[in-house]
Amino acid sequence: MRRKLRKITLFLLVFVFIFAYNVVEPRAVSLEVSAKSAVLIEACSGRVLYQKNAFEKMPMASTTKIMTAIVALEHGNVSDIVQVSQNASGTEGSSIWLSAGETMSLSDMLFGLMLASGNDAAIAIAEHISGSVGEFTKLMNAKAQEIGAYNTNFVNPNGLPAQGHYTTAYDLALISAYAMQNEYFSQIVKTQYKTLPWDGHKWDRVVKNKNKILWSYEGGNGIKTGYTKDAGRCLSAGAQRENMQLVAVVLGASDMFGDCMSMMDHGFENYNNHLLLGSGEYVGEVNVEQGKEESFSVHTEKDIYYPLTDEEYTKIEKQIFLEDTLKAPVAKGQTVGYIDIWLGTNKLRTAELKAPFSIGENSYKFNLDRLLDFWINTRLLDM
Repeated sequence: MRRKLRKITLFLLVFVFIFAYNVVEPRAVSLEVSAKSAVLIEACSGRVLYQKNAFEKMPMASTTKIMTAIVALEHGNVSDIVQVSQNASGTEGSSIWLSAGETMSLSDMLFGLMLASGNDAAIAIAEHISGSVGEFTKLMNAKAQEIGAYNTNFVNPNGLPAQGHYTTAYDLALISAYAMQNEYFSQIVKTQYKTLPWDGHKWDRVVKNKNKILWSYEGGNGIKTGYTKDAGRCLSAGAQRENMQLVAVVLGASDMFGDCMSMMDHGFENYNNHLLLGSGEYVGEVNVEQGKEESFSVHTEKDIYYPLTDEEYTKIEKQIFLEDTLKAPVAKGQTVGYIDIWLGTNKLRTAELKAPFSIGENSYKFNLDRLLDFWINTRLLDM
């Protein structure tokens, strides 16, 4: 039976295991943002640092290809050979000049997709992974739901105008933050130039990344531009300084690069990714009844960071709920308590605390059984 947990409350300190995106409202700021919809998040925690109409459904043009790339990476192999169909080669809009029957590695296709925004590459990738665009978009939508982008729907893999093809700035930021966790994806989107093979030509294709953030902004490391007449200028921009990765998204902007740089300036100037609790820090002691050990110490398992202003940092509270006594045996990884994390009146997250190692029984019955086993084994050896 679970015993009553003892409660410890500490102020000005926090243990955070957070993916709680909208718990804390961003503070009001006066930013001049041209976009109809915009959001700034810190990628690891998902915390919203600025927003303007961030939950309004809008078309997203070629920023769609962020999802196309991550689905391809998770369902394909970068060494796969992709054969271009007539359907893919005839795709309108921006392209990497693919011809029907041409073959190219999935890796090169992805570079063409993300740097040059190849609409033809998007169709070729979709057909390679799923056999058809329709089946591929099912994977895209399923992934959106898994990530938490609940107000997003994909109809195609390239972002060309289509009824029912939409996202929100917030959802696109979630998708972008998720994608940036993939090492291969992050390498692609921070690449400025890439040479791609071109069968039947005397020269190779050389594609340049359309994302000026890579050249114009300190720490810029991604991720994707987009434009159609219906959607306007769209951009998901990424930048990292020290240990903080920001993602800024604008939809329907007249100055997409300026908007994103202004938002990221705000983030870097006003927030720090504070180390709130270091790995191995002591949390408390749990007693053990009838165990080979009388007690064990509970420590945190990893470094925990969270983006906060200096003022917010002074308002952090940690509440530890820990078992006072457990009866042996205790299993390694067994839950022995939890921690609630608060910023003011906002409960950010509940994190479990676990036993660091196993502790066996040391009861009278346990020792008697050991003696009996020893006696039986000894008699068997003597026979």
